[in-house]
Amino acid sequence: MESIRSFSDIRQLIEGKNASCEDIVLFYLKKIEENRHLNAFLEVFSEESLQRARIIDQKIQQGKAGRLAGMVVGIKDVFCLKDHKIQAASKILEGFVSQFTATALQRLLDEDAIIIGRLNCDEFAMGSSNENSAYGPVLNAADNSRVPGGSSGGSAVAVQAGLCTVALGSDTGGSIRQPAAFCDVVGIKPTYSRVSRYGLLAYASSFDCVGVFSSNIEDNALVLEIMAGADEYDSTVSRSEVPAYSKNLLWNGPAKVAYVKELLDGDGVQEDIKQNLSSSLQMLKEAGHEVIPVSFPLLKYALPTYYILITAESSSNLSRYDGVKYGYRTRDAKGILDMYKKTRTQAFGEEVRRRIMLGTFVLSASYYDAFYTKAQKVRNLIRAEAIKILTEHDFLLMPVTPTTAFKLGEHNKNPLEMYLADLFTVQASVAGIPAISVPNGYDANNLPIGLQIIANYFEEEQLYQFANTYFSRS
Repeated sequence: MESIRSFSDIRQLIEGKNASCEDIVLFYLKKIEENRHLNAFLEVFSEESLQRARIIDQKIQQGKAGRLAGMVVGIKDVFCLKDHKIQAASKILEGFVSQFTATALQRLLDEDAIIIGRLNCDEFAMGSSNENSAYGPVLNAADNSRVPGGSSGGSAVAVQAGLCTVALGSDTGGSIRQPAAFCDVVGIKPTYSRVSRYGLLAYASSFDCVGVFSSNIEDNALVLEIMAGADEYDSTVSRSEVPAYSKNLLWNGPAKVAYVKELLDGDGVQEDIKQNLSSSLQMLKEAGHEVIPVSFPLLKYALPTYYILITAESSSNLSRYDGVKYGYRTRDAKGILDMYKKTRTQAFGEEVRRRIMLGTFVLSASYYDAFYTKAQKVRNLIRAEAIKILTEHDFLLMPVTPTTAFKLGEHNKNPLEMYLADLFTVQASVAGIPAISVPNGYDANNLPIGLQIIANYFEEEQLYQFANTYFSRS
């Protein structure tokens, strides 16, 4: 068992009686140990995953195993798993143990997936490089001197380095798609409300989405298919029927594919990425698809709109971490107010404090209408413009990132430089529409380039079909 790159590989090994689930888990545990320097895992469930594998092996022998029997899953440290720690890679939740399991995770467990551990991430999912974790940065397996992207960097690297079959992440403004592009894996942000957020630590509640990292489209589609759908614990989740994404992964007939013409002409985008997009558009044209340039005048407002709204929501959501109810509490406080201040100052990292303060400013009485209300209006305009494009076309193709993976520490002194890494991912997040990042070649330094394919609401099935037919390496 030299390498496992997909769930199909695992199924073939198990069905051919060449390996058991226990063998599969042992394989991954060995790989995790060999790659500890990447810092992808915050905690590995070694004994627990082996015990579960043995139970599933018995179910396989009895013919009672679920659809994911043998699939090994890593989870970003923002998902609740009963009787397990959850910290959001932050000191503020030191020692906290979850009392319930997130719906998305429970549905995978019900189909006999094996959870192998908690994955590193930017603290409270705030960041674009995975350098904001209280437990150190994750390293890109392609080049250890470079970032894996964020905030779900640990999840991306775990799949990139073959430390698990698939990994779960969360995407608020690009936190799945950007690291997927930097790490040469597949990553999807589904339609907002497609997957229940019950048991996902809240960052920006009107943006947060549960998504999947995988090495191929088929595994990604299967996992989303199982996780998605109505949930009695989440009133915001869609009740729309979930298609069997994994059953039909072929796109038939010509498509109308849009691209934003300004992106190929403007500055600020790495030349390799421009050429990569141009080559992809030419390939699609030659395959018989209609490739159409469009204008997206509001594109330049998406990033500031996004950051105004998510900082406001994070200020509200993170107010619950105060040292009173759970987690970290300072030991040298003089009174309750001093305890609040010192606990949050000592246990939150710099970027989290920055976003909380910005959000509190945005929500203050003097600036609420000037910033927050106006940003909500612009969000509606951006959403309407995106839907207009996607009503007239099947897909919108864009780069995932302006550059390939940058060096560790390269943008740490200037937060605005870091925020620009989200330049091309926030549009889908602001609009709430689905988008997928697929591996699409390499730059002159042999660093991965991702391609972003965006579709209309609840058209994940079409995204998977198109991506699998024209951009799959499996």
